[in-house]
Amino acid sequence: MTVKGVLFDFSGTLFRVESAVSWLTAALERTGVRMGEAEAAGTARRLEEAGALPGGAQPRCVPPHLTGAWAARDRSAEEHRAAYTGLAREVPLPRPGIYDALYERHMEPAAWRPYADAAGVLGELRQHGVRTAVVSNVGWDLRPVFQAHGLGAWVDAYALSFEHGVQKPDPRLFLAACQELGLAPGEVLMVGDDRRADGGAAALGCAVHLVDHLPVEERPAGLRPVLGLVG
Repeated sequence: MTVKGVLFDFSGTLFRVESAVSWLTAALERTGVRMGEAEAAGTARRLEEAGALPGGAQPRCVPPHLTGAWAARDRSAEEHRAAYTGLAREVPLPRPGIYDALYERHMEPAAWRPYADAAGVLGELRQHGVRTAVVSNVGWDLRPVFQAHGLGAWVDAYALSFEHGVQKPDPRLFLAACQELGLAPGEVLMVGDDRRADGGAAALGCAVHLVDHLPVEERPAGLRPVLGLVG
């Protein structure tokens, strides 16, 4: 197979979200709420265990009243917000406004860090004439994150679940990305960190390559093998 295009997942593949402590700290500062270091660390841990940080750890247990919202969380902006703020509200916080501040914070470019090799790999793919797209289960427009971190120029297209009303592993989202690139699925490689979600591209005939969802510091060159896969 000659690879003419590469689809990339967003969270855990090209970018990594900030720590739960950093996320909570930013929301507390925005709402003017003070919290001691130990209390903040404990609260951040409980929020993380609840799965309230988008792009962070999965919930240890989804409450029954949120199972529907959680299953459909990436199909629309409204469902995404409802699912994640619902999970956050399972953790008591000193002021109601903090829940909205937490959700707003995770959409800011400052909440995300690109993996060290992301820009280099995207740039080399462009130099070799390989088209690229971002295919993400997400409830908000992540294009500003790419622009703010200098990666936007290297991405040809975006297929975001909330804009299409379907979420990975539904093949329709991968097909939309292939069509945006003007390529057949058999000419495309999908790169992601989730075997189930990103592996859905295989149903279309795309090749699939998985990377480890690790902290930025622990995965300095995890995307470099992609360059070898496209020849």
